[in-house]
Amino acid sequence: MKRTVLFLLLASLFALTGCDFLRSLAGRPTSEDIERMKLEIIRMEQAREQQRLDSLRMVQLRLRDSIARMDSLAALDSIRQRGGTILNPSNLGGLFTTKLESRYYIVVGSFRSRRNAEVLLNKVADKGYNPALISFRNGFVAVGVCPCNTLKAVSDSLKGVKQEKFCPKDVWILVNE
Repeated sequence: MKRTVLFLLLASLFALTGCDFLRSLAGRPTSEDIERMKLEIIRMEQAREQQRLDSLRMVQLRLRDSIARMDSLAALDSIRQRGGTILNPSNLGGLFTTKLESRYYIVVGSFRSRRNAEVLLNKVADKGYNPALISFRNGFVAVGVCPCNTLKAVSDSLKGVKQEKFCPKDVWILVNE
């Protein structure tokens, strides 16, 4: 009978407190401890996965930059092979014109006389181009065509412009920075 009472007492203690009581008596982790360890393992795996994703993103960005640089170098090579020159407005005393909308312009003529620039502007417009007059602080007025925002686009445009009769041999590309 003592055994039965002791057994019932232990069974009721086990039912009320569960395995955690016995585990804590034995020095083992409780279910709460196990749950905390599982969450910590999940957090560590998520952090590792996030680091891996961040690393992949950095590699993608570097690769994209590298490809863009290679495209730019190829476009510069192409421009040089076609006999084009690239100049920055600061090399020419700076722009006097209000802000230009595109980064690159193919300059097909540069004149001291605005009247001469307008004559070329009309010739270029008659050929279907959308020319722009670009005034420099040094007094020159240039006629720019094919506004582009990438070196590749301006390189491709240069090939077509060089075929036109109005295009001089010393055509150059203005970089609007």
